[in-house]
Amino acid sequence: MPARIAPESAGDDQDDRQPPTVQPEPGVPLIDLVTQHRSIADEIHTAIRRVVDRQEFVLGEEVLELETQLSQFCDSRHAIGCASGTDALILSLLALGVEAGDEVITSPFTFFASAGAIHRVGARPVFVDIESDSFNLNPEQVERAVSDRTRAILPVHLFGQCAEMEPLWRIAVRCGLAIVEDACQAIGAEYRGRRAGVLGTLGCFSFFPTKNLGGAGDGGLITTDDGELCERLRRLRVHGQSGQYHHNDVGLNSRLDALQAAVLRVKLGHLDDWTAARQQNARAYGELLRYYGLLDCVETPTVLPERKHVFNQYTVRIRNGRRDAVLENLRSRNIGCGVYYPVPLHLQPCFEYLGYSAGDFPEAEAAAREVLALPIVAELQPSQLETVVRGLAVALGRNISALPFRYEPLRQAA
Repeated sequence: MPARIAPESAGDDQDDRQPPTVQPEPGVPLIDLVTQHRSIADEIHTAIRRVVDRQEFVLGEEVLELETQLSQFCDSRHAIGCASGTDALILSLLALGVEAGDEVITSPFTFFASAGAIHRVGARPVFVDIESDSFNLNPEQVERAVSDRTRAILPVHLFGQCAEMEPLWRIAVRCGLAIVEDACQAIGAEYRGRRAGVLGTLGCFSFFPTKNLGGAGDGGLITTDDGELCERLRRLRVHGQSGQYHHNDVGLNSRLDALQAAVLRVKLGHLDDWTAARQQNARAYGELLRYYGLLDCVETPTVLPERKHVFNQYTVRIRNGRRDAVLENLRSRNIGCGVYYPVPLHLQPCFEYLGYSAGDFPEAEAAAREVLALPIVAELQPSQLETVVRGLAVALGRNISALPFRYEPLRQAA
């Protein structure tokens, strides 16, 4: 990457000049929340002041309004705010009556909460392998894993693309199972024209700040078309309370803060534009990787037919055991990147009791060795995308000195 040379001061005496200061090109962050905030700061501050002036901080009108707006956004009949995406998963399993002795089928290649929630309610996580192209559950393996103790299937719409749902629907109907969507990375994603959150019995979302729709802290939401489940979830998030100090269930303290709801309501108004920008950045990466001749060693994300991918992460694969070296090289030059996820869940020490071993889920294990997430936030500029890809080319040992730091189609589209 070319270096910038600081200009010399006009008044310096030739004999006293210091060697020129060499400054590296500015890096590209993997996540940039500050730039996004600057564009909506006035709206956010107004929303926060509204909550502070009302002095209504837990649940209340702001949360009800957010729930209404998100139920419309997802096309669900009901939406129930809660304290986090993890709690959304736990509450969903509790509402379904999943308990000790039950089994829930899910992915070993995902964030820990997907399986952690199953364990937390006393059930047993049953892992099945993933599809190599989507990183999502392999439906054929799900069918083979169903037992007489299976109560639910928990597919993860990983990185912002929905899992293959139709075969899961068939399995669920035939075996009498619930489907709990882990849509924590997939708000706005679609499968055959239907949005994540209405593809199962219950849909779970996270508003962790780095999500496509992120709050100013933790927050979560559950969507459902089932009125009885909705009412039970509303009780479970307030300790199972059915009336003041009357408890029909043992629930959680998992209420959504009004401040979070107010922030999320502002951001929801921008979400479609941000999603479109992420999708455009993904297309630009494809063009740049082709322009720099990297498609022989960098495998880009697959967008499957009849899906809308919202790119919570832009995850490529680096084959031939080179991922870790590429990761270190990029980070050494301040180019943001990350690995989601380096250790599959079946190999985590806390799940040793499940009895899985290395080699049980080869696709998940291969993904853990090969995936690399590149910056994809909506606010990235074309020059930053090109910096990332040029950096990737250098990290892979390619000679790009003959190629200009300028890819005209992106400049013209900017």
